[in-house]
Amino acid sequence: MDFIKELGGSTRYCFHSHTEFCDGRAQMEAFAREAVARGFTHYGFSPHSPLRFHSPCNMLETNVPCYLAEVARIRREHGAACRFYAGMEIDYIDDTWGPSASYFRQLPLDYRIGSVHFIPTKDGRFVDIDGSPERFCRNMEEVFDKDIRYVVDTFYRQSRRMVLGGCFDFIGHFDKIGMNASAWQPGIEEEPWYRGLVDELVDLIIDRRVAVEVNTKIYDKTAPADAVGHPAGAPDGTGRFFPAPRHLSRLKAAGIPILVNSDVHVPVLIDSGRSAALSLLASL
Repeated sequence: MDFIKELGGSTRYCFHSHTEFCDGRAQMEAFAREAVARGFTHYGFSPHSPLRFHSPCNMLETNVPCYLAEVARIRREHGAACRFYAGMEIDYIDDTWGPSASYFRQLPLDYRIGSVHFIPTKDGRFVDIDGSPERFCRNMEEVFDKDIRYVVDTFYRQSRRMVLGGCFDFIGHFDKIGMNASAWQPGIEEEPWYRGLVDELVDLIIDRRVAVEVNTKIYDKTAPADAVGHPAGAPDGTGRFFPAPRHLSRLKAAGIPILVNSDVHVPVLIDSGRSAALSLLASL
């Protein structure tokens, strides 16, 4: 976790971002310029990793050299103003394809994010459960036989296996499935069996000393708006972070390193939710 130590107390950073190499909506150059303009001191690119099956959101293995070359170019062009990092958000699929796989360990990356976006259906197909609530609910109907218990159990089982496998620098949005599961079954996150699964993962994260992120991607979308329609940004839990504050409280008390990342796909949003997340962490 040397890249975390390099922050030196700075809060002007982001290590979770997506560009034209995966499902981001702008080129890396645009993100680099925005980071410099906003006074960021450290900025990491983290395309969704290549997969063994087709996904429109993930980068192609053949594009990895081009991605690394573009990071090197940006460092030459903008490195005097901000330190740029070559990262990757690596999808854990199974023990042969995830952060611990030899392919990813051999890549010359500055850091690796471990995330679960796909789970196997009961017949072995891998399906994205990380997209919009609308798509999630459609998949619940069409491919998961309306079995939300299976989906949630499998997601957290995959997450635990990823943590046990290691070889990543921090875990990405580890309870994000709660948002989609709640769209299918409101109140599910308060059910004892569900909370037990999250607590089991948090226990393992603490035991393995795994760094985590506060993912602010949707905070401003879920925070209440003020009288003129601007997000209020109050760190009182009305806006949604991943993980939820109750888990962050345990992690902070255990001394787990916590980063604040915007998981940005559009340059103008690289700072979205940051001040609220930092305020929340300070209050815990």
